[in-house]
Amino acid sequence: MSALSVGIDVGGTFTDLVSVDAEGAVQAVKVLSTPSDQADGVMRALSTHGAAQPAERIVHGTTVATNALLERTGARVALCITAGTEDLLELRRQDRAALYDLTRHHPPALVPRERCVGVPERREPQAIRRALSDASAREVADRVRQAAPEIVAVSLLHACGDATHEQLLARALRAALPGVDVVLSSDVLPEIREYERTATTVAEAYLRPRVARYMAHLAERLAENGYPPLAVMTSAGGMRTAADAMTSAASLALSGPAGGVVGAAAVARLVGIRDALTIDIGGTSADAGVIVDGEPLMDTGGMVARVPIALARVLVETVSAGGGSIGWVDDGGALRVGPASAGAEPGPAAFGRGGVDATVTDAHLVLGHVRQRRMSGGVALDPALAWQAVARLAAQCGAEVERTAQAMIAAADAAMARALRRVSVERGLDPRRATLVAFGGGGPLHGCALAEHLGMRAVYIPPHSGVLSAVGLALAPERRETLASVMRPTDALEHEDVRSICIALADRVAADGERKWWARVRYAGQGHELEVPVTPDDTGAAVAARFAWTHQRRFGYTLDLPSEIVGVRYATIGAARSVRLARHGVGWWTSEMEDTGALLDAEVPGPATIALPDATMLVRSGWIARAHPVGGWMVERTG
Repeated sequence: MSALSVGIDVGGTFTDLVSVDAEGAVQAVKVLSTPSDQADGVMRALSTHGAAQPAERIVHGTTVATNALLERTGARVALCITAGTEDLLELRRQDRAALYDLTRHHPPALVPRERCVGVPERREPQAIRRALSDASAREVADRVRQAAPEIVAVSLLHACGDATHEQLLARALRAALPGVDVVLSSDVLPEIREYERTATTVAEAYLRPRVARYMAHLAERLAENGYPPLAVMTSAGGMRTAADAMTSAASLALSGPAGGVVGAAAVARLVGIRDALTIDIGGTSADAGVIVDGEPLMDTGGMVARVPIALARVLVETVSAGGGSIGWVDDGGALRVGPASAGAEPGPAAFGRGGVDATVTDAHLVLGHVRQRRMSGGVALDPALAWQAVARLAAQCGAEVERTAQAMIAAADAAMARALRRVSVERGLDPRRATLVAFGGGGPLHGCALAEHLGMRAVYIPPHSGVLSAVGLALAPERRETLASVMRPTDALEHEDVRSICIALADRVAADGERKWWARVRYAGQGHELEVPVTPDDTGAAVAARFAWTHQRRFGYTLDLPSEIVGVRYATIGAARSVRLARHGVGWWTSEMEDTGALLDAEVPGPATIALPDATMLVRSGWIARAHPVGGWMVERTG
């Protein structure tokens, strides 16, 4: 018997499980999520799957870290920071939450000012101006103990260049607070930019206890039932063991969404799509991503739940627009959709589980876009309850029921289109030259409309579209990363300099697999960088030329200025699982509700809806859907 690779993606509404055997065959299961304890949904999915073959590995995509940031339910953290900079988390980048809205405010910092403890030390970029003594370190530890923290974060000025003071303080803290974990910025993010380094370190400390408890709890339940040790998807698109994840909690902030882009990239390569935008529409949110040259586009930082986390991650832009997003009327009388979601409990009104608010799923039922009466996951749908919910919202708007349903879907489409523009147009990528890969339970319903918003002419609906994030988890390779600050001009780096930097990073990570390095490069005086590939055989001049080419491609110009390497990132990437896909039928479609059987060369002109095994696809007028040989559908504009 061949062992299985199992991917389990926990979303706000559904928990999806996909198994891939050694020959690449796929089996999928979908169950309702259990918000009170995500582990319950994971175990129920495994029980429902009930495979006869043994599982070789289980890769989990979790929202525990994301939810902790959204709900502000992380640990009680004390922050040790260089004296005189205790207001750093409050000052941020001295920008407004919304440039033209004076009523908008940044969310409170994860650590309040009273738990920010000043450390009497000062390191400048080239020297130590004020040394930290053993006595001062013990005094700081005493002050921290009085704050009664669950965990301590340490972020001292310029520690990315010299971690001596952080390490000295950590020893004093561990002696004074036995059993309390200490998180150092020089371990979490050894790079320039004090605010981002501090905020990321605080996020790691804030999330680590909750993530560790959840991972230990789930791993114990898996072990009790004879399953293999747990692995977890990181935001960077690779999996790590649960034990490793417990000490790198901030790297899980986009665990589930990363799996979706990884799965989309794997399937896109099978059908010959090199450049694509991706949209993963679930029950609670929608995640937009980018695939360039067959691989997910990476980002080196950004906001998660309005918290800056400057760690490498698959580029994902998340918006609160999913099937469970609730429609409502604001104080000005305008119809809005989201960010509140009906989730799994009670779910959309059509689920018949006690929900009364009109959701995007209810709107689709009202308009006849969804005709089946049972969703994958065993959830029955009641169109009458959907109609009643949308009718109540329509009465508030003073509009017809169908018009209100159309407006709800249009509002959700507009929010998702903005997210797709942010990951493409705002980064110098032309969406008109790409294919939109639409997946998740709601992706096939919205794909054509979103492509029209962005001027795109092709949409690919992949096989297993409703559970594609779990497919990505099952296929994900093991990935380990580290990074280092460099801050040197490219024209001062000879071959041996580049090689020594690369090899020093490789020596930090003991793992087999493909080795890759990336340099973060900028023109002298710039405030942002571009990441370009680098190898131990490069010279500084080669890195500069690659940076100039990337800058030209991304922004359309180059500058006559010297360039400098800010930092270098390194990863070892194990072998990815392969997947074998083949069409077994087309399901059924309806423009007049005729059953079409299992034709393999079907062409369906819009307007029509096509029932997929785990989703429903809407083909709009002016589009034609063609069944693809490997499964899924290629939908193209006819005009």
